[in-house]
Amino acid sequence: MYAIRHMSDTHAESAAGSAPERISFLLLPEFAMMAFMSAVEPLRVANRLGGKDLFRWQILSPDGHPVTASNGMKVVADAAAPDIERVSTLFICASFEPERHCDQNLRLWLRRMAAYGAVLGAIDTGSFLLARAGLLDGYRVTMHWESRAAFREAFPTIHATQELFEIDGNRLTCAGGTAAMDMMLHMIGRRHSQELAVDVSEQFIRERIRERSDHQRMALRARLGIHNPHILRVVALMEKNIETPLRIAELAAQTGVSTRQLERLFTQHLHDTPQGYYLKLRLAHARRLLQQTSMHVISIALACGFGSAAPLSRAYKAHFGRTPRQDRRLSFE
Repeated sequence: MYAIRHMSDTHAESAAGSAPERISFLLLPEFAMMAFMSAVEPLRVANRLGGKDLFRWQILSPDGHPVTASNGMKVVADAAAPDIERVSTLFICASFEPERHCDQNLRLWLRRMAAYGAVLGAIDTGSFLLARAGLLDGYRVTMHWESRAAFREAFPTIHATQELFEIDGNRLTCAGGTAAMDMMLHMIGRRHSQELAVDVSEQFIRERIRERSDHQRMALRARLGIHNPHILRVVALMEKNIETPLRIAELAAQTGVSTRQLERLFTQHLHDTPQGYYLKLRLAHARRLLQQTSMHVISIALACGFGSAAPLSRAYKAHFGRTPRQDRRLSFE
């Protein structure tokens, strides 16, 4: 079990007239440890390199008890979030099934913090909680690429981007993972100096501070490990057309090859048929929606290009070995 210290080891007191910025981290069960540490560690190093406490932080949990991350490690909380009257800056750290841990009391507390003028942030899937509390309307936000589709289904009126991080007024969100470090480095640069941000970045053996517009995912060429332009074009079209799948003949025509040639290319490079590969993409999308949202199975079926729940269930069970409802029950046990 880890107790995360919220004071610099070497500088317990800040210089007179420059109070440290206080940051709170609300950890939810199964939060992503990598993302959390990527957010905290730049603050620690900024304190060390700055020669004083530029930042201080506290760890909150919904009930004040230690919180278990998705890797099984526990972090000791300084306090229960509902017991804190005010925060200056708050980051919600979440990961799998974020809305499972967002009850009415927590939503009311978040709204109260917003009313007091707190800067609110979200790491990984923390944006789901802010959105459910009604605190992201009119803001530009981001989250982990795997959760973006589920977020857009659940909150269609909120502008969810594919950026590494977003800083929109008093809302800060990031994709999680090491993107949390990039967001914090930008925050350090804006609050203090770009020179300090670069020095902090170099302490982590990073070649550069990534911009918000850098890609979250590897290029399709690198992900698939192939270079055939026809295959890459078709897979990109498939990924963009999940809800309304394109016919294989249409995919071939848009790529400038015949249907038979496209089938040969898929067999050669992906060891699958175009139909089979496309179906797996849609089923993977359905599984993400099942695990990350409370959407009804029929709504998920329609969002993944199935006309009703029945064909989705048949295909889902054939591929994953259990029905969508069985998979959802297992994920929430």
